[in-house]
Amino acid sequence: MNSQIQEEVLNIFKESGALLSGHFILRSGLHSANYFQCAQVCQYMDKVSRLVELLLPKLKDLGVETVLAPAMGGLVVGQEIARQLGVRFIFAEKEDNKLVLRRNFKIAPGEKILVAEDVVTRGGRVVECADIIKAWGGVPVACAMLVDRSAGNATLPMPAVSLLELSFPTYQPDALPPELAAVPATHPGS
Repeated sequence: MNSQIQEEVLNIFKESGALLSGHFILRSGLHSANYFQCAQVCQYMDKVSRLVELLLPKLKDLGVETVLAPAMGGLVVGQEIARQLGVRFIFAEKEDNKLVLRRNFKIAPGEKILVAEDVVTRGGRVVECADIIKAWGGVPVACAMLVDRSAGNATLPMPAVSLLELSFPTYQPDALPPELAAVPATHPGS
């Protein structure tokens, strides 16, 4: 991605209050001094539309028929990707602490599905979505995300497409640097 687009993306996150600094406990259980609170940017549909518009050139040639997003983080992003691609949108949600399709959503055998996420650190929910797609006989063609916190190092069962790749240091709870340990930890709402 060229530096002008990367700067625009970072500015959108900063202006919306989505790029946070402090001490955060991530969904993965790891700790970090930085957090992308994509819910903040998702309040502003003009910003979401622009972010997806910037991501879309990477998605156009995938032959996507449906976009699947894990609730909650991927919902707004997934719906906007589907809208801009002109395809169907469905979502998976937690049931007994596992992502499942509900609400009578179905995937046809051979259907080409794009998984949409806001931020990926390790990719656990992407893997769960890929498992759902495969269980229905669909084809997970790619994962599209706004931010790849792993900077391309997450192990995903499909190609990954991101708008921004950043890797902030993360730490196990028992291996925090003193400056981070001195700040009270918060769960940022993921």
